[in-house]
Amino acid sequence: MPLLALRLGLSAPRDLGRLRLRRSRSRGLVVASGAVKAPAAVVWFKHDLRVDDHPGLAAAVAAEPRRPVVPLYVFDRRILAGYSDKMLELLLFALEDLKMVLKSQESDLLIGLGNAEDVVLKLVNEVQAGLIFTEEEVEYRVRNVLASVESSLSNASFTSGNPPEIMVWSASLYDYKNPRELSTSHNQFLKEKLPMNTPLAAPSLPALNIEIETGSLPTLEELKGFLKESRTSEDNWVPLKSTSARSILKKTLSQIKVKTGVASSDSDGGDDTTAYYGTSGRKVQNSMFASESSIEVRGGTEITLDALAAYLKYLEGTGKASWQELHDKVRLSETRDGASFCTLFGPALQLGVISKRRVYHETIQYERDRNAGFISPFGYSTPTVTAAVDAICSMEWYWLLALKSQVCIEGNYPFRIWRWKGHLIQYTSVGHEGPSVLLVHGFGASLQHFRDNIGAIADQGCRVWAITLLGFGKSEKPNVNYSELLWSELLRDFIVDIVKEPVHLVGNSIGGYICAITAGLWPSLARSLILLNTAGSVVPSYSFIPLSEARLLLLFLRSRAGGILKEYYPTSYDPGAATVIESIFSFNLSIPLNFLFDSFGGKILIVQGMKDPLTKSKSFVSMLREHCSKVHIRELDAGHAPHDGVPSYLDVWWQKGDE
Repeated sequence: MPLLALRLGLSAPRDLGRLRLRRSRSRGLVVASGAVKAPAAVVWFKHDLRVDDHPGLAAAVAAEPRRPVVPLYVFDRRILAGYSDKMLELLLFALEDLKMVLKSQESDLLIGLGNAEDVVLKLVNEVQAGLIFTEEEVEYRVRNVLASVESSLSNASFTSGNPPEIMVWSASLYDYKNPRELSTSHNQFLKEKLPMNTPLAAPSLPALNIEIETGSLPTLEELKGFLKESRTSEDNWVPLKSTSARSILKKTLSQIKVKTGVASSDSDGGDDTTAYYGTSGRKVQNSMFASESSIEVRGGTEITLDALAAYLKYLEGTGKASWQELHDKVRLSETRDGASFCTLFGPALQLGVISKRRVYHETIQYERDRNAGFISPFGYSTPTVTAAVDAICSMEWYWLLALKSQVCIEGNYPFRIWRWKGHLIQYTSVGHEGPSVLLVHGFGASLQHFRDNIGAIADQGCRVWAITLLGFGKSEKPNVNYSELLWSELLRDFIVDIVKEPVHLVGNSIGGYICAITAGLWPSLARSLILLNTAGSVVPSYSFIPLSEARLLLLFLRSRAGGILKEYYPTSYDPGAATVIESIFSFNLSIPLNFLFDSFGGKILIVQGMKDPLTKSKSFVSMLREHCSKVHIRELDAGHAPHDGVPSYLDVWWQKGDE
């Protein structure tokens, strides 16, 4: 912020959030005088679709009173990749509201369609922009878009002189000095007691007195058509994401009449993504929701703040029809204590319709009002306040971890961030050519469990991908119902959206079982399966599943739930870790491995550490040989994680699956 103030010859405005100069060039800007106007400032909106608590917009206005401020949104397929139809609909609602709010101040939102590099470059030349304000990003592909825009501007020529400077800002909940210095231990982070930032009021914008075509918002069908036309051959799998794992299982198992309970039961602990992201039902007039079937708050900041007030006052009752509708949605989406908050407000927070610190501020203010200005050290007074505060602080923590991983390289491999259903997922990629190998860890671990394998496999001429599943390591741990089906859909979407080609799936323990489900339900995504002491059971004729075989690992995990929490989160006790541990009690390993193997139909290699204390390895291998004749089996003198105990074996044997 001081750098920006010095650059424009102003005193540093207070509380404008965290801004930094992304690229600095000598421009020789002068403060405008008389009829001469300062170069325009472009405010490029991405995941910050609001005027309230917007440090970039506030800084653009405060920097120079006579500077034209040009708001811009670009429909770039790379930024919108992974958006469901439901999210696209919510995006359009948010943009419509943002455009209306800007117009009320005689400004407007310029709409671009295409690659951000082309749109931004054209606009910069048309309005002779000197500054571009844009929000800090942690997602790998969105950061790449920003880097491409920077490169495009650096290599272009401008009638006004030098390229514009890019100012990157963030609306952090905490007032920290440098993300590189942030502790990765949540306990240590809390001990530092960083001050909380106060949200900014919406600034008064100057009139947009520039003759330029602002563009209009597309309809949902037009936007879907644009994204479909923009797809490359690598995106042909996108339709696979439209059907949930549970739906496929029900259909398949009902056809062969498998008596596993999966075909007729909805109690597997997983969310039905088709229902969650399905086509909207009938629109409801003056509603906070897109339709009667929607359970996500839609619209702009004003509607979202009203919905938040209704949510916080859930226990007080209401006579307002719109609030009563939201209370009905709370009951519908409260699948576990506090889960309704993320379901209702997650998309609005992802789109930036409302900032995390605005939610935190409004929630704490409500708590103070209920308690005569005090905040009890023994907990909050209502479950909705607890849910909102816990969710916001958790989201902020994992965003900070993600930011640090992008600006501070630690370890042997660069960490990347992918946003899945609004949640931040950590992964890495090593190697640039050859077949793709995807490594999936077991319960309580992370991608670093393959630290001794990633480089060795890449050296054999492979592109190696390793992912930290939702709920583990430094990936986000939201308050959701964790299940094997949820994680299998995560792997499916990762292959479709990120890898973009079939992979050799390598999984350990429950990670192996998740890989088997992914390959069995979506065979086109896997080139082969390599399972390392996998969870799951072999069931003759798929007829029944003996508890002693199918649930031995789960019984062990459940008996050690407290110890696992201490072992895998020894100092941090990350937000949401307890929720993941609790999921042990809802796991369902009743889908037979041989059923999944038959559904996959490809090459399969089973690597079994015979000293595994969690499974009866000899019995398991015997069942595999008897009922899975096409499966290759390798027995190792190792434990539950053979790739860790004897890493060199995996580096060679993973290729067996492609013979």
